Amino acid sequence: MKIERLRAFMSRDKDRPRVLIAIDTDDGLTGWGECYNHGPDKALFPLLDYLFPMIKGHDPSRIEYLIMMLMQQARFPPGALGLAAISAIDHCLWDLSAKALGVPVYKLLGGNARDRVKVYAGIYTAPDPLEAKDEMDALYEQWGLSAFKLSPYRLNIHQNRWGEVVRTSAEYFRSLRETVATHYDIAFDAHAKIFEPKQAIQLGNALAPYDPLFFEEPIRPENFEAWGEVKRGVTCTLATGESLYSRFEFLRLLEARGADIIQPDICVVGGLLEMRKIAALAEAHYVTVAPHNPMGPLATAVNLHFCAAQPNFRILEYRLPQGPGYRFDGGGDKVSNAPVAGEGAFYVKDPYLPKDGYLELRPDRPGWGVEINEDILGTEDYVHWQRKVPIKPDGSTGYV
Repeated sequence: MKIERLRAFMSRDKDRPRVLIAIDTDDGLTGWGECYNHGPDKALFPLLDYLFPMIKGHDPSRIEYLIMMLMQQARFPPGALGLAAISAIDHCLWDLSAKALGVPVYKLLGGNARDRVKVYAGIYTAPDPLEAKDEMDALYEQWGLSAFKLSPYRLNIHQNRWGEVVRTSAEYFRSLRETVATHYDIAFDAHAKIFEPKQAIQLGNALAPYDPLFFEEPIRPENFEAWGEVKRGVTCTLATGESLYSRFEFLRLLEARGADIIQPDICVVGGLLEMRKIAALAEAHYVTVAPHNPMGPLATAVNLHFCAAQPNFRILEYRLPQGPGYRFDGGGDKVSNAPVAGEGAFYVKDPYLPKDGYLELRPDRPGWGVEINEDILGTEDYVHWQRKVPIKPDGSTGYV
């Protein structure tokens, strides 16, 4: 079995662009992978064209060798776009290796350490506690989801006094706890918008009395020692890692004792191979892993196999797939069975969907266990998306 061809596709998942790749072998197998959409997404295509000749003609089951070759050919460590491209190639290699043996990918990772994978859903459009309750209850009734993540901010953090930001966030969480079902887990994502560690500690400790599942990424990722300071100062569970790239960066975070939970992204760090190395470092530091996964249904499939086999896995971020042919409303009800103009392409025919709050394994399906709709991928369906940079009252920019 030799690598023969790489095909790259631009698609979308509702309002987000998605870049998928296929690697074909000379014996007719195809492996699939998904890039992270750091942006500019179209820059991934020339990167993939540049990388592919290095692996063409090789045995795809030599995953360590091929990924190390891609990593080491660069004069400097690859950045966000380079690693997003390498991640998708890594996914393809694992998919091909498992398909060649007729087994799920998790069987190549030592087998499943668990029978199913717990997931949580993000809720960012329901600031009112009663609206949040309705959305959580609908997701619980339809999919059994009982863990959710929200933004902690009730006020514009750049337009209001910080003490008011903290107070309103605490009051909101208290009201949520009094309104929603007591068995729901609730996490908060601060989106790295806070520059000062002391302010991050203040916000985390304001939320702590109401038992958050975790307090995610309040500060920027660059200063690992600052993360140690935040963790020592907060009394709730601290999570971070979606903006880190490699086991070397995660090692620095872990040595600084900067997190209770790490959140590497399997479409960012270089793929499943690197993800396993990062998780092993975390395990040795008694830290759990809750993968960052805001991507599409193929990325969810890749994450599922990692989570199934990883002993120190905690919980997986999950986004209901959105696209024609399999589009869901806020409560999880299927509202479309046919393509809808302007809604984007649904490129996975049989995505992993929650049951009782978990994703179940597919032991009889080789590779990632999903079928890609190549007819949809054959027609580009690009949607532009980028983060909006906030402007402070003095005219300076704030972190997104």
